[in-house]
Amino acid sequence: MIKIGMVIGDRYEILESIGAGGMSDVYKAKDRKLNRFVALKVLKKEFSENKDFVSKFRTEAQAAAGLEHQNIVNVYDVGEEDGIYYIVMELVEGITLKRYIEKKQRLSVKESVSIAIQISMGLEAAHNNGIVHRDIKPQNIMISKDGKVKVTDFGIAKATSSNTITSNVMGSVHYASPEQARGGFSDAKSDIYSLGITLFEMLTGRVPFNGETAVAIAIMQIQNEMPSPRKYVPEIPVSVEQIVLKCCQKSPDRRYQKMSELVEDLKKSLISPDEDFVKIDSIESKSATRNVTEKERELIKRRSTGQGYSAEVISAAEAGGIALSDTEKMSPRKKAAEDVERRNPSKSSANGQRRTQSKPQPSGNGKKPGAPSQKSQNIQRSKQLSKDAVAKSKSRSSRAMDDDDEDEDDSFVEKLKTVIIVVVAVLIGCVILYFAGYAMGIFGNGGKKINRQEAAEASEKVPSVVGLSINEAKDILTKAGLKTEMIYEKSATVKSDYVISTSPAANEAIAEGGTVKVYVSMEGDGVPVPSVIGETEAIATSKLEDEGFKVEKLKEYNSGIVKGNVIAQSPEANSSMSRNGTVTITISLGADKSGEMKMPSLTNMTEEAARNTLTNMELVCAKVTEVNNESVAEGLVCEQSITSGATVTKGTEVEIKISKGPEKKYYNCDISISQPPKYTGGAAHVILKTPDGTELFNANTDSFPVRINLNNIFAVSKGTVVVTYTVYIPEEVEDLEGNKTIQQVEAVDEYKYDVTFTDASN
Repeated sequence: MIKIGMVIGDRYEILESIGAGGMSDVYKAKDRKLNRFVALKVLKKEFSENKDFVSKFRTEAQAAAGLEHQNIVNVYDVGEEDGIYYIVMELVEGITLKRYIEKKQRLSVKESVSIAIQISMGLEAAHNNGIVHRDIKPQNIMISKDGKVKVTDFGIAKATSSNTITSNVMGSVHYASPEQARGGFSDAKSDIYSLGITLFEMLTGRVPFNGETAVAIAIMQIQNEMPSPRKYVPEIPVSVEQIVLKCCQKSPDRRYQKMSELVEDLKKSLISPDEDFVKIDSIESKSATRNVTEKERELIKRRSTGQGYSAEVISAAEAGGIALSDTEKMSPRKKAAEDVERRNPSKSSANGQRRTQSKPQPSGNGKKPGAPSQKSQNIQRSKQLSKDAVAKSKSRSSRAMDDDDEDEDDSFVEKLKTVIIVVVAVLIGCVILYFAGYAMGIFGNGGKKINRQEAAEASEKVPSVVGLSINEAKDILTKAGLKTEMIYEKSATVKSDYVISTSPAANEAIAEGGTVKVYVSMEGDGVPVPSVIGETEAIATSKLEDEGFKVEKLKEYNSGIVKGNVIAQSPEANSSMSRNGTVTITISLGADKSGEMKMPSLTNMTEEAARNTLTNMELVCAKVTEVNNESVAEGLVCEQSITSGATVTKGTEVEIKISKGPEKKYYNCDISISQPPKYTGGAAHVILKTPDGTELFNANTDSFPVRINLNNIFAVSKGTVVVTYTVYIPEEVEDLEGNKTIQQVEAVDEYKYDVTFTDASN
């Protein structure tokens, strides 16, 4: 056990505890050889006892020791003594980025981008040396007192990623890339994804994906669309929004491919924040977001709990490119066979032979005399689907029976049951659909037919504009409250720039405010219309007029497009039209800020008061949960999903968390107080107090070390040791006659440091 005052490696003197994480405890220490302060990170017991982990930890930490960069916490040394594995690092006087965000609730855009640039530069140096971090998160970013940003924990991160995920390290799942969440291969682009999540949190004060369990969050990382940070903080510039979204693409191929590209865009966003210059590659089928299968869901859950896998899951995992360790693949067949026999004793026979399965026949329905042909077709189609499904199921089961044991038989039966249920459901659905359609008159006779006159009166009718000029047609349709989409075609009979036809046609019903496609005659082959979406109004107008087109402009509010840029164009880009035709472009007025307001602070309000505040502002209290909190009294709001001061609009949903008070945990304190550096003897006063000032230990002494051993300290996990004592300092003293002498004058000195208590339940 590490104690204050002890010396590790005959070199590093432990001075105080400065932090604790999932895998290690961190101490401030003094390097006696080089006479400098360092940070000593000591692996926790459960990791130190894992030889495979320790081996990887040593290798990666030694590799990280070769990194030297102003934005990386340098690693000085790696060692082991009496089963204590430690890594000696540069001591950064400051706080983690996580704590910094919590203190400020969220950071400004400029500060967030500046921090992201420094993180990127540190990671770029690591990637250039073949080292991938794999655990980028605000907890692993340090901000020094002079404002420098440094990335830490390189060695531990990669060693951990090579092992099965445990509850100790699943806290990183909020920042894990989809490929990491699946357990697949991860590289430098995984760091880019995690940095994107970190930038999202700096900008908004929250992570994009959150859930009750680590497994639920991992599935969100794989499956859910990445929300825009502007959803929570609308004033974020479009360039910064696009940078975050590009970093956090599900497919690694669509992210930034290296850190230098990201740094370039981040720097450019500081100069031109409202310019939409970030290019995200189009989605291809191989990189599209896919749903998590049940087998992958089981894979993630079992990795988080340390359980073994079934043969079916191992097969699915390997087929999907997910590597499993030998431990994960262990699934004793003996136990599986016993479980099958216990659940289904009838499955095993006296001679040990397999029971043959009779092929189930789907029941058919007799055809009603006079029934419409549509019904007959539906039933016949359902029967054919049933036969195909049963045949496929039987084929799959036969192949599985050739290779597997008795438990495969059980799987076949379950699949067969599922197929039968699906077939019956399809048949019932067809019958229901038939009678519903029959009742509405869709299939002909019988039932109540739709009153087409009432339907027509409930909607608009398309005015007749065929044969009119494009401007006349557009004017008539606009006055009728309809939108238009111009499509140019060749015509041998209709004059250029006159209407050939419309869709819907004249006098046909159309929903109020609907869009009418207007087909217009053009001269010759026409001229391609250039794409101007996203361009500024001036550039778009210039491009179109240079091609000989007339330009008509509309304006509307749009929070997704920068004010003054083109939202849409008609005709669409690359379509052909007459050279002197008119192109309509829609210009963004920016976000509609008429209903915007500032989010109030709900902290320390009662639930009722918080709800009333939200209701009065026409905001929605979407969810209320209770959590333990040490700093906010029980029954009061301790967290809110949207930080105070953020811009919100009416109807915005807000989640709040109510404090349940401190977690009912107990801690022990067993420490040895070493002699203060300036202490030379005499009486000393030793006090151990909690952050709120409560004294846990108070004693006088004239010798060191002093041991403090306290048990079952309620709900307090840390404290501060204060040692006061008398020292003598030289001071010039003048007597009554004006003679000056140097005398030793008494003074009170104080030696103070923080300590972390241990969990009493361990």
